[in-house]
Amino acid sequence: ATEAMALGIRAGIDPDALYEVISNSAGASWMFQNRVPHILSGDYTPLSAVNIFVKDLGIVLDSARKFTFPLPLTSAAHQMYLATSAAGLGGEDDSAVIKMFQRLTGIDLPAKKG
Repeated sequence: ATEAMALGIRAGIDPDALYEVISNSAGASWMFQNRVPHILSGDYTPLSAVNIFVKDLGIVLDSARKFTFPLPLTSAAHQMYLATSAAGLGGEDDSAVIKMFQRLTGIDLPAKKG
């Protein structure tokens, strides 16, 4: 979700319009529709914190390792959440991963709506 939104923002697409298009296409998912509104409102109050994803994805990777089973996508996601946590954002909502894309690319994220 954060990759799609960050890329769209970099491409100059209106974030609200991008959310609507993806939400009404094959790219829609519960997570996308639940978390992207946090990004659009600039509100990263945790409903599920970045650190919880670091922990849970770590458990999945540890379990897979016991079975000598590769999980390249889970590993990539874990590294993104881990980087976000290491940047001091571990207590924020898991949608705050987009802030790592902001730091990496300089994109402007929607500001908190008050």
